[in-house]
Amino acid sequence: MSDPSHPSDTSAGTGPTPLLVLDVVGLTPRLLDHMPRLKALGSSGSRASLGTVLPAVTCAAQSTFLTGTAPAEHGIVGNGWYFREMGEVLLWRQHNGLVGGDKLWDAARRVHPGYTVANVCWWYAMGSDTDITVTPRPVYYADGRKEPDCYTRPPALHDELTAKLGTFPLFHFWGPGADLVSSQWIIDATRHLLRTRPTDLVLTYIPHLDYDLQRYGPDDPRAHAAAAELDTALGPLLDDATARGRTVVALSEYGITPVSRPVDINRALRRAGLLEVHTQDGMEYLDPGASRAFAVADHQLAHVYVRREEDLEATRTALAGLTGIAELLDDEGKKAHGLDHPRSGELVAVAEPDAWFTYYYWLDDARAPDFAQLVEIHRKPGYDPAELFMDPKDPYVRLRAATALARKKTGMRYRMAVVPLDPAPVRGSHGRLPDREEDGPVLLCSQPGAVRGRVAATDVKTLLLHLAGLTNATEGDTP
Repeated sequence: MSDPSHPSDTSAGTGPTPLLVLDVVGLTPRLLDHMPRLKALGSSGSRASLGTVLPAVTCAAQSTFLTGTAPAEHGIVGNGWYFREMGEVLLWRQHNGLVGGDKLWDAARRVHPGYTVANVCWWYAMGSDTDITVTPRPVYYADGRKEPDCYTRPPALHDELTAKLGTFPLFHFWGPGADLVSSQWIIDATRHLLRTRPTDLVLTYIPHLDYDLQRYGPDDPRAHAAAAELDTALGPLLDDATARGRTVVALSEYGITPVSRPVDINRALRRAGLLEVHTQDGMEYLDPGASRAFAVADHQLAHVYVRREEDLEATRTALAGLTGIAELLDDEGKKAHGLDHPRSGELVAVAEPDAWFTYYYWLDDARAPDFAQLVEIHRKPGYDPAELFMDPKDPYVRLRAATALARKKTGMRYRMAVVPLDPAPVRGSHGRLPDREEDGPVLLCSQPGAVRGRVAATDVKTLLLHLAGLTNATEGDTP
């Protein structure tokens, strides 16, 4: 552990240049007008537009940044997919073993064997060969309770961060209560690590813009206010990094654009007789193994899994007339977009700019599974942005939430059923490739002249190695 009073993380010019890489989710050139600290980072340093991948979602984009390869190679084809060998749709897995390819830290250590890395809430953190890990990880008690917490390596860091910052605020990280509190905790944890456990590379995930931009759309004043408050929260961290001699990179995975049309892709497949459900206690559950075709919805992209080749045409026909689909990629289309991996669906649907895909597969809300009205990211067979809302049509929703919370505090079983089954409130989404540069990701660097023009997502790994001064990591790793 270093001396916290030491003013610099730079190793007297003998080691790699220390880096702080901030993944500011949803950051776009347009939003920088509301974020003077980040905008100044690019103005005094350098700035470039940043390419992304299809799908433009967290897990796929981050994996590309860290491996320098497309989803076709690293295998992260979305925030989740259908695990054919298990017959299950699983989203938001956490183990780094799912990510194929040569990681940034592997390349760095070939040049500098002692290269150290801290991962603060970037995805696929568990099981990765980093020196420090902090990632959300609830406690799942035997009686069914789920309580906020995090996973850390080294293990002692858990109690250290909890004592200093409080328990990781999971219910502010996602759900109706998602707000600045979670990003502030992550920022404070990063500042603590910079002071007490400085590493050559610090990767920090800042999720705050994901919330109000999906709730209200990127042009709403509340989204602009969220950008401004995040910029203020980042100020002390930027100051700390500068004082310690760190090069700072701030980048984003995607931009969030306005949407108004939810597309019920699985309901179309069910009406065509291709999607199957099974029923328990009056509730319908997706039966992926029995379905001839079904979709895993992931924002503005959906992997469509077709069990038999002879059902491909029927699946195309079922989706051909579905309003809101811009493209239906086949094998050639997937290859053209770097998405031709065995985990991908046989077909991949891309939404029109103002549309996004729901995961809903039931035809009657009375038959929806009970988890549909919960924040339940691991049980739903697709992404559900409605989890950011309390049901606006239920006048008693806050009373019911308070009652459920009271039951929880007294140790009784409870069900926080507050999520709407109507997706209409959602006003922002992402996942398709941006149509305009100002709506796409951006990359800022504190080093003047480091970037300009456009940086491809697959070049981020190379760029970071270059900024660290590790210019001969492997053939093809240098700019």
